[in-house]
Amino acid sequence: MRTFTQRLTLRFAALVTATTAGVLAIGGWLLEREALRGVEVLHAVEFKELRALIGDSPVLTPEELTRRISRDVENDAALYFIQVHSERGEVMFRSPNLGTNVLPDLSGRDQHWTFDLPGIGPVHISEFNDGPWHVQVASPLAPTRRLLRDYFELAAILVGVVAAAGLGLGYAFSRLTLRPVRAIEQTARRIGADTLGERIPVPPGRDELTALTVLLNQMFDRLEASFDQVRRFTADASHELKTPLALVRLNAEKLRPRLAGDPEGLSTLEDLLEEIAQLHQIIESLLFLSRAESGALAPKARVVEIPVLMRDFAEDATALAQDRGVKFVVSDVPPGELSGEPTLLRQMFLNLVTNALAVTPPAGTIALAVAPTERGWRFTLRDEGPGLPAEQLERIFERFVRFDSPGGRTEARGHGLGLAICRSIARMHDGTIRAENRSDRPGLELIVELPRADRTGR
Repeated sequence: MRTFTQRLTLRFAALVTATTAGVLAIGGWLLEREALRGVEVLHAVEFKELRALIGDSPVLTPEELTRRISRDVENDAALYFIQVHSERGEVMFRSPNLGTNVLPDLSGRDQHWTFDLPGIGPVHISEFNDGPWHVQVASPLAPTRRLLRDYFELAAILVGVVAAAGLGLGYAFSRLTLRPVRAIEQTARRIGADTLGERIPVPPGRDELTALTVLLNQMFDRLEASFDQVRRFTADASHELKTPLALVRLNAEKLRPRLAGDPEGLSTLEDLLEEIAQLHQIIESLLFLSRAESGALAPKARVVEIPVLMRDFAEDATALAQDRGVKFVVSDVPPGELSGEPTLLRQMFLNLVTNALAVTPPAGTIALAVAPTERGWRFTLRDEGPGLPAEQLERIFERFVRFDSPGGRTEARGHGLGLAICRSIARMHDGTIRAENRSDRPGLELIVELPRADRTGR
């Protein structure tokens, strides 16, 4: 698929080439027309000479006519074919260079005509009627055709040169024309959830591009206002729900002694307390995401030893895995450092493991590999779940997105905020996170890339 720059370049080159070819074609047509007109002018001059030699006598024998004009005809034999006939169409004189050819009678036709004569080729004939004499003057068109052929050969070369030049000029023209559009694109790409306050510079002038830029900035204004409203609502609602939720849990706990003798009621109470705990976890997660996306939760970064971080994290991850009957392994961790908040990083890796446990069947294995990269470090967590369709790999990092685990189990999948929190933590550390399907077997690879420690700035 061609880019818009390529399409604009090709269209520009095609337009310039077609225009040049059209102009040259019209020029060739005008050149041929003027060449024939010049021939006709010469024919008129030759006729005047012949008419002066013929004289005013209305009756001449072919011999007398030949005697009067033969010398002039011989002198111009390289330029003209001459034929004279009477009003009745009787040929009275033919120039020797005609051979056996007889020029057609143009009486009743146009005064000028082009014919192909055998052995001679195309000729242009002019017939002049003066009293009883019809004088025909013809000229070979070979020189004119040769001139036109040379012209069109040169024109073809010029069209090729213009086409090549048009591609270069078209590319430069398209780059220059689309420069403001590229500036708009680059700015629009930079505008995200964390940079909604940035706007596209408005170019000078009052053209369509300026109107488009103003329209896009107005759209970003509305998006920023909407995002701010959603964030404030999420933060305010989550904060305001914490107190009544704590009161509900406290009152529910007070019912426990009263239901000691009622197993069914006690079981219902335990379910209620579990749902309250789940709701409390959702509120805490929403508050975390709200603070992270608003910039209020800036990590207190410090240099973190990767082997130490992985050792402490692996202990908790192994315990979680054993509780689910799954094996958790960490490959050999090379020595190294990164800059970050250890508590947040540990939370991110535990969320990844929790997500992997929800899809990995019992007796399966979850593996974490750590490797250095050119920019920093790559952490790859592999599970043995069913994997996901390619179009859903990015969606798993959105809020409240949940997919069925093997066998249709969704109850262990949490509230759908864990991976969204992981992405926020990765971004807070100037890192990235993505999901890919495993190539060796069914399962997912969750890949986190974090920059290495910068001791010069810390």
